[in-house]
Amino acid sequence: MARLTAYNRKRDFAVTPEPPGRIGKSAGARRRFVIQRHAATRLHFDLRLELDGVYKSWAVTKVPSLDPATKRLAVEVEDHPIDYGTFEGTIPKGEYGGGTVQLWDNGTWWPQGENPQRDLAKGSLKVCFDGKRMKGGWALIRLRDDKTGFRRSTRHNWLLIKEHDDSARPGEPDALASEVTSVKSGRTLEEIASRSRNVWHSNRSETSEPEPKPRATAKRATAPAKKKPAAAPKPKPAAKKKLRKR
Repeated sequence: MARLTAYNRKRDFAVTPEPPGRIGKSAGARRRFVIQRHAATRLHFDLRLELDGVYKSWAVTKVPSLDPATKRLAVEVEDHPIDYGTFEGTIPKGEYGGGTVQLWDNGTWWPQGENPQRDLAKGSLKVCFDGKRMKGGWALIRLRDDKTGFRRSTRHNWLLIKEHDDSARPGEPDALASEVTSVKSGRTLEEIASRSRNVWHSNRSETSEPEPKPRATAKRATAPAKKKPAAAPKPKPAAKKKLRKR
């Protein structure tokens, strides 16, 4: 649970729809991964790799590149709970990470080395992805500080690099930039944001809360106007008889 202390400390779960931090169960040899497209202060891509009951997480500053010559900066962030892998919705403005979150890719991953924990600690983790958009070999390489060796801050900087294989697209650094819909709901970020009532809640799937029905405007019942009785016709003056002269 200590691994999720930073995650829990940064969030007010009475306000944000994000799940509370809990250590999850292992999914087996092929671990889960997820990439969430996140429109916060700046648009970025949150890469999350399942390891030891949590998601190890990085904020990738641009869309992952299928071109091995193009390196993407990936800033290490706090571990996230496994429940986060299904999160898609809107984090309220003013909360940590406030903005719209879209499930951009998901699938499984496995390490190319025998000990991913050791490789991660050393700052060189090579993985294989089997996702809907991310496939093949990739490397996460931690950047060094020229003076002190590996950075000791809470936010290490890494590089996300595509390896040369059949899924690589040399010379096309932004080949995945055209992928703008959710692999879960098929919605764009704008569509998710416009339906801000549709948010993920802990221990249940995404729900569409019914929109409140408009209040019926009470109308006073008005009795039909009574018709005025027709005025009785005025009697015609009696005709005067003319007297005949005798």
